[in-house]
Amino acid sequence: MDIQATYSPEDNKLRLYPSARLDAETFEKVKAAGFKWAPKQELFVAPKWTPAREDLAIELAGEIEPEEMTLAERAQAKAARLDALADKRARESSAFSRAAHELSERFVMGQPILIGHHSERRARKDKERMDSAMDKAVKASRASDFWLYRAEGVERHANRKNDPRVRARRIKTLLAELRDLQRTINSAHKRRDLLEATTNPETIKKMIGGLSISYDFWSKVDRGDVSPEDARSQVIASATRTIEGPHYARWIAHTLNRLAYERSMLGDVPRFSGDIQATTIQMFVREFGADKPKATKGDGDSWIVECEAPLPVHIGNGMSLELSADDWRDLMQSCGWTPPAKKPAKPPLLNIESPTGFVAVKSHATYRGAEPTEALPVARMAKADYSAIYGDHKGTRLSACGGFRLRITLNPNHTGPRYQVGWAVIFITDQKAHPTPESADFTAPEAAA
Repeated sequence: MDIQATYSPEDNKLRLYPSARLDAETFEKVKAAGFKWAPKQELFVAPKWTPAREDLAIELAGEIEPEEMTLAERAQAKAARLDALADKRARESSAFSRAAHELSERFVMGQPILIGHHSERRARKDKERMDSAMDKAVKASRASDFWLYRAEGVERHANRKNDPRVRARRIKTLLAELRDLQRTINSAHKRRDLLEATTNPETIKKMIGGLSISYDFWSKVDRGDVSPEDARSQVIASATRTIEGPHYARWIAHTLNRLAYERSMLGDVPRFSGDIQATTIQMFVREFGADKPKATKGDGDSWIVECEAPLPVHIGNGMSLELSADDWRDLMQSCGWTPPAKKPAKPPLLNIESPTGFVAVKSHATYRGAEPTEALPVARMAKADYSAIYGDHKGTRLSACGGFRLRITLNPNHTGPRYQVGWAVIFITDQKAHPTPESADFTAPEAAA
């Protein structure tokens, strides 16, 4: 029996295409690995890639080939199946409706069932058949609507998966998974280095409390079932398996390949052309799981980054790396990383007291015909009093000219009903006062009235 194994980077799924029915033993192995049978497609599919599932696919098929059918083509095929099912249910609904209509002709003009007449039994039977046909017509119509909705959802989901914004969020998720994997390796390095540096039994026993390899490991050491020396050897061996074993290395390699695929679908990654700073390098290596990186200036235009655990293998070997500024830019581009764009700086927050007693600010009104600006009165207040105001009752507002911001709160000088209180610009009396900008955006009291 031939089995073809494929992998699709679009949905991160492994698929098995058997040429015939699997024997009981192979079926149980495939099922235990998490593969599920898709009868319409006649294949086994795993919800996501794992090293164990990849090993099983290679064992059964010999190699894993790229999936020939794209996500869009698979969605179209599924939508076509669902459309056909919806059409079938629609035809059934029409047939049941016609049958019910034909049976209802017996009761045209409101012909009642004649109690005691020889036609009573047949009339009741026809009524039951008519009601049953109508119920089946309604159920088939609802089923048709349901399958049409499912067909639309399948195509909509496929289009959403290819949306650039969704792909960008998927890249962020993959980077988070990569950091989790790298963090596990970093912790293993620290455990091993910590225990290899000491042989004192009491010190080892204290360390083991935070370095357990199983839920009851510390209890065994505490009771004396496992000696400190044996516990040290077991923890070191466990950390070594994590660092040097193939499990995490394969997971990291697979995640990096998925990142490369997703980034390639978004287009070429631009090369960073700005100045290389220590914070830029630290952000870059930390994004891929480096442990507490610290960047410093080297000789010439070189920069050195040092970590408390070895760097991720796709960035460098060892716990430090020194590269020139251009080499750092090349490395960032090859890893598909660019520094996040800086958020635009907010306008300065000024503490001013308008000579007119009013300040023009941007209006927050959203109704049709609302004025884009409004004049707010200026109220005086001490810093401590302003800080004591509830957070929802204060904030900042952009000036009408857009060049600066002002503190606002509910008008403390309001004397009318509480529900009529408005906002007021606050001048902090015990803080430095800024010069009042010369701008026509300040409204005179008579204009505000």
